[in-house]
Amino acid sequence: MKIRKLPVAILGTGNIGTDLLIKVMRSETLECVLFAGRNLSSPGMTKASLLGVPVSAKGLRGIIDMAHEISLVFDATSAADHMEHAAVFEKLGIRAIDLTPAKVGRMCVPAVNLDECLDLPNVNMITCGGQASIPLACAIAAANPQVQYIETISTIASRSAGPATRINLDEYLLTTENGLSVFSHCERTKAILNLNPAQPCVHMQTTVMAKVEDPDISATRERVLEMVERIRHYVPGYRLIIEPIAESGRLVTMVGVDGLGDHLPKFAGNLDIINCAAIAYAEAYANRLE
Repeated sequence: MKIRKLPVAILGTGNIGTDLLIKVMRSETLECVLFAGRNLSSPGMTKASLLGVPVSAKGLRGIIDMAHEISLVFDATSAADHMEHAAVFEKLGIRAIDLTPAKVGRMCVPAVNLDECLDLPNVNMITCGGQASIPLACAIAAANPQVQYIETISTIASRSAGPATRINLDEYLLTTENGLSVFSHCERTKAILNLNPAQPCVHMQTTVMAKVEDPDISATRERVLEMVERIRHYVPGYRLIIEPIAESGRLVTMVGVDGLGDHLPKFAGNLDIINCAAIAYAEAYANRLE
């Protein structure tokens, strides 16, 4: 017998939070019981109200007041805010999915370590660049044990980089680099983010380059293709642009990410991929409770 939907809250009513709301409302296993921010007249709050979702302008206090009705919260605020929120969620016994680069909880990439994270009270979705690049880095490392260096470059539309992304830029890069290192077991990593102001807006593209002696191209290609298909189960717009090739003493592969267009424009694949990863985790957790 199927239990009722898992009651979740969304903290943060900007574009990411609003897009999350649309995805939660489409889910067969999740129900948004609170959409919390600071301004009732914001576009996100207005949309949530029109959709009949309970809203609160009390921010974290709104979550605290309804703690007995909430099983899981998506924190789409900022890295600095989540550092404070995490302790509150833990005390309240509310599971937290952190969409900021705060690095409080265990880093989670659903295609790589979903099952390992389902028992944890706080998981971190790393960054959009991390969600796009870490699976590729893992695939490269699995096929080539002697990876000496990994570098990832993500290019996104400037219009898809909101205030939170810009404020947390240093944390974004450091968290992405840390994630690359932890998941691939490669000590030397580097992350680069390019904000492209071109019109029409570019869609997200992420390149992963790895320094490997005598790379196994065939095995790398097989691992990368397998990983891309695994990600596409929860990020339909994730696609391989350049299959793994050996070039100038390094392995190179590239992916693109198109958004679903739920609330954000389709070029904002960078925001869509991290939201899709968060939803994948929440739905897996909800399904395990059945």
